Amino acid sequence: MSEQERVAQLEAENASLRQQLAGALAVIARLEATVACQAERITALEGRLAKDSHNSSKPPASDGLAHRPHPRRVTSGRRSGGQPGHPGQTLTLVEMPDVVVTHAPSCRIQCQHELAGVPGRVVERRQVHDVPPLRLEVTEHQAVAVRCPVCQVVTCGTFPPEVTVPAQYGARLRAVAVYLNQYQLVPEERTHEALADLFGCTVSDGSIATWVDQIAGRLAPTVARIADFVAAGPHQHADETGVRIAGRLHWLHVNSTRWLTHLAWHPKRGKEALEAIGIWPRFHGRATHDRWARYDAYHACHHSWCGAHLVRDLTVLAEEQHQGWAEAVRDLLLAMHAAAQQWRAHGAAWMPVQERAEWIAAYHELVAQGYATHPPPSPPATGSSQRGRRKQSPAKHLLDALLGQADRVLAFLADLRVPFTNNQAERDLRMVKVQQKISGTFRSEAGATAHCRIRSYLGTMRKQGQGMLDALTAAFLGRPFPIAQEY
Repeated sequence: MSEQERVAQLEAENASLRQQLAGALAVIARLEATVACQAERITALEGRLAKDSHNSSKPPASDGLAHRPHPRRVTSGRRSGGQPGHPGQTLTLVEMPDVVVTHAPSCRIQCQHELAGVPGRVVERRQVHDVPPLRLEVTEHQAVAVRCPVCQVVTCGTFPPEVTVPAQYGARLRAVAVYLNQYQLVPEERTHEALADLFGCTVSDGSIATWVDQIAGRLAPTVARIADFVAAGPHQHADETGVRIAGRLHWLHVNSTRWLTHLAWHPKRGKEALEAIGIWPRFHGRATHDRWARYDAYHACHHSWCGAHLVRDLTVLAEEQHQGWAEAVRDLLLAMHAAAQQWRAHGAAWMPVQERAEWIAAYHELVAQGYATHPPPSPPATGSSQRGRRKQSPAKHLLDALLGQADRVLAFLADLRVPFTNNQAERDLRMVKVQQKISGTFRSEAGATAHCRIRSYLGTMRKQGQGMLDALTAAFLGRPFPIAQEY
């Protein structure tokens, strides 16, 4: 083999090796990308598994039987249970009992002398509070025909408007049925059983469903008035949650205050639903809610973020990613909340300017420390195909929110009337989630609408100190209780 042939052979082998090396490097690059993707996925899954009710919006029922971490709160040093001076719920004697039973001795034990009829005095009273035997009370309405003695024309009496058929159940029994079914979330079959056990009456499941539809129709104007009052008020809480109607996912939205509750469902979650419900477009006060971006589209009102949501987001970063700044900001927010509660307990409407300025300065200092641990990402290399903004970590995303929307985070410091959390809205939604756990779904859109109207009315009545059965009875009689516009 000549020298030229050998050089040509070596060059061919070198080219082949280079080609193999390029292929191996490409495989390595793909494997590295796969490993990076899998590592990111593993981190995300581990983060999802680490979330429970104390560091996310997941309900406590989803925690399972594992040990739950103790809540981060400062112990008061007092023993658990009622404290000295607490009024308690002790059953007391009433001045006018319904029935009085006297227990006088029949004879003297020593001499056996008869004491019957001998007057005595009451030395001790004891009362038994109990429920009387339950039974239906039947009221018969009779229309009487009277002949006028002058003109001899016969005139008949008229029945009350609520008495429409020869035999029917009254408004109060219907109120009890709807109360059990819609407020206490007892299914129709068990409501039927409860009515039979309590009152000895046989009410069909269809009758219960009819009564629910009937009262929901009568409550439509009242619920619309609740929506008007919420929209006109100075403050509201807002939240939303998924519900199933006829097996399909829909969204239930709540707008509520300390005195009012408004629930409504919609097939969509976003702006289309908020516009259709109609409260947000008319609202000009301050709204407390989570960080859902759809609420930001309404600029005519002021916004404040739920501190409990922020605390949970910071807890995840502190516990799972060991972000020291996140723990510090979380503890600072809780300390701010405690300070605001103390001033509120003293009847103050505003925190002193100097103290508020010190809290705000400490807040921004900790946020700056967080930014120091999360420098901006380096620009893409020259010739890189990557376009647009690079994806940020959850920690960096939360830091941007804490800095860019600090006025929403700290609104409870600027005005002590602003609550720290959005718990009011979450409490108003909680029983709807319980209904979904019991029934799994609403059978129809009409059923979901009826449930929202009835719970809006009863939730408002409960907040305003009205009795549930009295409120439902009045609605069945066509005279729902008026809604007090209290702020």
